[in-house]
Amino acid sequence: MSTKETKSYKIGRDSRTGRLESVEDARRHPSSSQVEHMPKPGYGTEKKK
Repeated sequence: MSTKETKSYKIGRDSRTGRLESVEDARRHPSSSQVEHMPKPGYGTEKKK
């Protein structure tokens, strides 16, 4: 069984301050934070030059 490498990773964000936090902290406080998918370098929406 091969593992497929993803083009993004999960990161937590505090809703009040906008600061990044761990996914564990974000899941611990669902009313004040959320878990987002952040693209790995080179896989974002910017066009390559």
